[in-house]
Amino acid sequence: MQVNRVTPYLIHPGWGKNWLYVKVETDEGLTGWGEAYTQIDRDTVVSAMVDELGRHLLGRDPFHIKQFTAMAFNDFALRRGSLEFYSALSGIEIALWDIVGKAAGQPVYNLLGGPCRDRIRVYANGWYKGARTPADHARAAEEVVAAGFGALKFDPFPGPFRSHISRADEDFAVACVAAVREAVGPRVDVLVEVHRRLAPVHAKRVAARLEPYDPFWFEEPCPAENLPEIREVRASTRIPIVTGEALYGKAAFRAVFELGAADIVNPDVANTGGILELKEIAAMAEPYQVAVSPHNFNSTAVGLAATLHASAVMPNFLIAEYFTPFEEVSRELAPNAPVPEGGYLALPTGPGLGIAIDEEALARHAYRRFPQRSLPTFRDERS
Repeated sequence: MQVNRVTPYLIHPGWGKNWLYVKVETDEGLTGWGEAYTQIDRDTVVSAMVDELGRHLLGRDPFHIKQFTAMAFNDFALRRGSLEFYSALSGIEIALWDIVGKAAGQPVYNLLGGPCRDRIRVYANGWYKGARTPADHARAAEEVVAAGFGALKFDPFPGPFRSHISRADEDFAVACVAAVREAVGPRVDVLVEVHRRLAPVHAKRVAARLEPYDPFWFEEPCPAENLPEIREVRASTRIPIVTGEALYGKAAFRAVFELGAADIVNPDVANTGGILELKEIAAMAEPYQVAVSPHNFNSTAVGLAATLHASAVMPNFLIAEYFTPFEEVSRELAPNAPVPEGGYLALPTGPGLGIAIDEEALARHAYRRFPQRSLPTFRDERS
């Protein structure tokens, strides 16, 4: 069996960003689907990378996944990684596992050592879109808990992303977390996202102010490339610290573990190198007693399914991400996409990823460019 076609599909879900699915076809009729991570205004670049990298997959055996990913980094990328490269590689790699699972008649997790659990806990994200005030966040949080989620994540900081922020911005973030905690009560896990934006002086001060509200974690307080800063924040707080969504490939995680920079890592299956790379990062984390909570700012169809298979085989898995605003379109594209019940997702049982893609639905959600964003000018900057 050989790969004879690799096709990227950019999809417009109507909110957040465009998705990028990758279809890999073989000469024996087996087809696999993967998903590559995207960001607004970088989606077409990732798609172009899939095209370029996909040319080098043609004629290869889809079972030879590890050799292809090693070749892609060493010989295609010449050991110079980037978000675009790793996202494209991840989308292709996931599709290859889908083919291999279908050929073997097994779910992917059975080919990776077998599951450590039969269901995956997830936290809701994206539930707070449109919220402007602490009261708005509280009302939205009540709704997502009523829908069955026992954990929810949000970024309470106002934009734009800056390392040094005003005391008013700090006050607003704390007020949002306080309002959400009061709304959902003590038994719901509240996860606080920072998106790599803060200098340690702000991160440490905000973390101290948040401790009374018992956050489940404090995610990416400082830029991922500044691991000593993240370690400094970790040493100052009782709140568990997370980093990893902006680190690509297992080599980037070595320093996280050696420096003791984080309690939890959150690599994304669609940008860190794929299913096997995510599993290997989790294996690296085990001896350091670091938990793994896969990031998943991807569809709740292909990207989420890949996350479930990788999460199933991790002894140190903690919780995975689930974007509620992506549910409707994901289920249209994949009618058997995973559906949460009580904040958990059952493992797929079909071969490969265990989901089927409706290609007519893909055409109904063809790529559209999002409106141009209003990026700050000098006059917009606050001193």
